[in-house]
Amino acid sequence: MTLKKAELTSTDRGTEPWDWSAASQGGLVKLVLVTGAAGFIGSHVAELLLSEGWQVRGVDALTDGYAPAAKLRNISTLAHHPSFTLVREDLATAPLGPIVDGVEAVVHLAAEPGVSTSWGDSFPTYVERNVVATQRLLEAAARGHAPRVVYASSSSVYAPTLEAMRESSPLAPLSPYGVSKLAGECLVGAYAHERGVPTVSLRFFSVYGPRQRPDMAIHRFTEALLDGRAVSVYGDRTQRRDFTFVGDVARAVVSAVTAPVPSGTILNIARGAPVAIPDVLRMLEEEVRGEATVAPMPHRPGDTEQTFGDSRAAAAALGWRATTDLRLGLKHQVAWHRALRESPRDGVPPVVPAEGPPTSVQGGWAR
Repeated sequence: MTLKKAELTSTDRGTEPWDWSAASQGGLVKLVLVTGAAGFIGSHVAELLLSEGWQVRGVDALTDGYAPAAKLRNISTLAHHPSFTLVREDLATAPLGPIVDGVEAVVHLAAEPGVSTSWGDSFPTYVERNVVATQRLLEAAARGHAPRVVYASSSSVYAPTLEAMRESSPLAPLSPYGVSKLAGECLVGAYAHERGVPTVSLRFFSVYGPRQRPDMAIHRFTEALLDGRAVSVYGDRTQRRDFTFVGDVARAVVSAVTAPVPSGTILNIARGAPVAIPDVLRMLEEEVRGEATVAPMPHRPGDTEQTFGDSRAAAAALGWRATTDLRLGLKHQVAWHRALRESPRDGVPPVVPAEGPPTSVQGGWAR
């Protein structure tokens, strides 16, 4: 799909606040705010919400952790959707009252990701985007009396173990990233308990699938196999991960928006079947029809030997379980990689300007 140049509406601090009521006059009553809407998981969640009749107000800062154009490509299919609005704002600095105003739920997926990159001088970025931004959003939700806040947490909050990780398992993150996500969880709990914000926290386990970030393992493995390059594998190749398909994760998030669960609920979202990295590589080799040359790399601080999530609580609370077989999910992801290579620029809307006042795009980028 080829998109025309966007018409951008300024929400500069010196102008009148953005009129969200105008964005809500499409006949739909239900409105969800999705932060990180242009990201890997956020774009899938936005699509599913729209397919179920919700109106979606997406917000994304389009940070440069990876190419902003790739993030906009993630939501290119929503460009003309009358029930989708994209707002470019930074949750750590922007006035959030107008963004939260009138929503039926807040789905907070925006974060600075990455275990290995969270050490050293980069940690203040994790504090700003994962802790400060979360606190500011919760404060706005409390003042705006948002009926539900769904927070995206991570299996990285758990202490290392070879046992199944249950919601009651010990919490001892091995990385600054994990610490920042656990801090966000604690804030969510505090606002639930002391400020009456109805919350649900979901701990995601090794999410994969189409639109996966370039730094993530299956994305890197697939690109290397398609290129005929060596596959870099960090640490011990016996590492096991509980790979969970992004479509299944999106279903869990959407279920959590309306599920009748107690405020402060925390749930694991996992397939519940850890797989060794060599086995994943073999599956990818079969799908790509290539042979992987493994380039062993040193252990990365923060990487744990195994993730293994017990999601029985999510099954009981949300009526959810992961249904996508790993081979089928890998097939979908490889197909996405191949499609990008066939037409890498198809459907990529223009990048929102990086300079100047924050901008909003209503009803997609073009009519």
